[in-house]
Amino acid sequence: MLNNHGFDLWSESYDHSVKQAESANQYPFAGYTALMNTAYGTIMHAAPAKVLDLGFGTALLTAKLYAGGNTITGLDFSAKMLKIAAAKMPEAELLQWDFTRGLPPALDGRRFDFIVSTYALHHLTDDAKSGFVAALLDLLEPSGTLLIGDVCFPTREAHDGCKATCGEGWDESEHYFVFDALQEALAHRCRLAFHAFSFCAGIIEIRKPS
Repeated sequence: MLNNHGFDLWSESYDHSVKQAESANQYPFAGYTALMNTAYGTIMHAAPAKVLDLGFGTALLTAKLYAGGNTITGLDFSAKMLKIAAAKMPEAELLQWDFTRGLPPALDGRRFDFIVSTYALHHLTDDAKSGFVAALLDLLEPSGTLLIGDVCFPTREAHDGCKATCGEGWDESEHYFVFDALQEALAHRCRLAFHAFSFCAGIIEIRKPS
């Protein structure tokens, strides 16, 4: 897992690194543009909306949502990323926070139309994922939606197949979502759907029960 300093150093070249991997259809960013465009379009369809972005990085997605008239609250643990994002979104509420510690007290009692996280929640361990997602449900409006876009797989078999294909290129420090495991843990609390964008990328869409 990269630490705070590592992300600060990567921030200057992050977007370029993503483009290189995606253009070659390589793990971990194959399908990146389609995934991000879908998340953007889903939220903009309901704009203006209250949006919480977890791990916004250089604000590639978040700044577009901000420009589209949405009210943005964001969390990121890198001071450098916050500085980059603040320059793009001067009126957004941006908090420096490590979500592996849970959610910050500043969000207590808040409600959002959308919670979005792209290529960030894989830093949570498999054991922590379901509890963290359950906590996020409490921050959603009754008709709200949680969008998790990341390296993720529909089944453990698909996950293990990709890992085997990648060999030494696989990042052992990251913990990728497996949809059917998350669904089994949370189906009693919410409605979940999986949308694939490549062999290694997808969006998990989560809503409260109707």
